[in-house]
Amino acid sequence: MPLRLGVNIDHAATLRQARYARDPVGLLAEPDPVEAALIAEKAGADGITAHLREDRRHMQDRDIFRLKESLRTKLNLEMGNAPEIVAIALQVKAHDVCLVPENRHEITTEGGLDCLAHQTALQTTVGKLRDLGTVVSLFIDPDPDQICAAADLRADYIELHTGAFANATGSARSRELQRLVAGATQAHELGLRVNAGHGLNYQNVSELFVVPFMAELNIGHAIISRALFTGLADAVAEMKALCARYPL
Repeated sequence: MPLRLGVNIDHAATLRQARYARDPVGLLAEPDPVEAALIAEKAGADGITAHLREDRRHMQDRDIFRLKESLRTKLNLEMGNAPEIVAIALQVKAHDVCLVPENRHEITTEGGLDCLAHQTALQTTVGKLRDLGTVVSLFIDPDPDQICAAADLRADYIELHTGAFANATGSARSRELQRLVAGATQAHELGLRVNAGHGLNYQNVSELFVVPFMAELNIGHAIISRALFTGLADAVAEMKALCARYPL
């Protein structure tokens, strides 16, 4: 199956909130992240990713419900395991949910979820989501113990955190790639499907193609950044074409 591309549209909402945080649903509030999502779908995105944070720094509750109603592909809801956000997820009934760590002081997600330390709380949330028929993914580092814990939690997917790879250079980059290769292989052997994301862009994504068994990449910042110069449709199509080079 070809490597799928999930387009994260959070930063369309970031731009809106920069000016319209007090009235994100007003007549002048733009850009509309739902419009961005529909353009991305039309350009070839296989799904749309959106992170509803506790501090609502970009996506708002209404955005998530509108996305669920409007998308023709699927909504992948990224979220921390906070009771308020879990309650919204259970109402939205997104096709996919990716549970991620969340720190209000971070600029973006830093590191993977600690499935071992939070196993009991995660088990409850994963169970509730799976009971709804939601596909559950856990955003984790390529650590053997974390991958085993994800399997014990009965997640459908793991999403390998590729940030360390993206930030590394030289021999450190090679080591991070090998960690990702080993992590994807272990996950596959445990019956977990494999996604990946964080820090991926037009320059480094092809390097990741040595990692086996990947089903989907979730990419946001690089695509939204490229869209400033090329338009969103072309930015998505270009990344989709790169994904098509992944060896089957």
